[in-house]
Amino acid sequence: MQDLESEKDEVLVSLAQSGDGKATEILLRRYLNTVRARARRFFLIGGETDDLVQEGMIGLYAAIGDYRPDMGKSFKNFAYLCVTRHILDAVKSSCRRKNSPLNQSMSLFDPVLSEFPEEETPEDFLLEGEQRTEFRMKLLKELSDLEFRVLAMYLEGMSYARICEATGKDMKSVDNALVRAKKKLQKIYL
Repeated sequence: MQDLESEKDEVLVSLAQSGDGKATEILLRRYLNTVRARARRFFLIGGETDDLVQEGMIGLYAAIGDYRPDMGKSFKNFAYLCVTRHILDAVKSSCRRKNSPLNQSMSLFDPVLSEFPEEETPEDFLLEGEQRTEFRMKLLKELSDLEFRVLAMYLEGMSYARICEATGKDMKSVDNALVRAKKKLQKIYL
């Protein structure tokens, strides 16, 4: 039997749906960074990015079981959609809990579901860089130094504990800085 690592996604999905645990493991590992990147785009006050990554991985696992090649989508696009929906459901669910510290969740970037781009052109890359620079300048203008640093560290995937250690602030100060940053961002972009 040839090496499964080099197989296409659709072949691995078919094997996984037939009960091949190794194929499932390879797909979960192959898409882990994609799930992490998607989870980092969402802001969950009082929660960790790892919580959203876990929800995304559940979505990926469901995609492996539910994918049908006759749907007209590649597995990559179907998986991305399932991951995003699971993450969004977790964010929405946290908003429903009364008096929960997680009820201030929002996407910092794009709340709309999007597909994987088929191919990124150099122009797209340049435009994204310019948009990031413009976004960063707005953040620097609107947010205090602490709010900006805490938000940047959080978006990089740092835990509250590590942010507290890096800034020398307590957990409550870090949480308050994130809440203030979110409110300021809502005024700017909503």
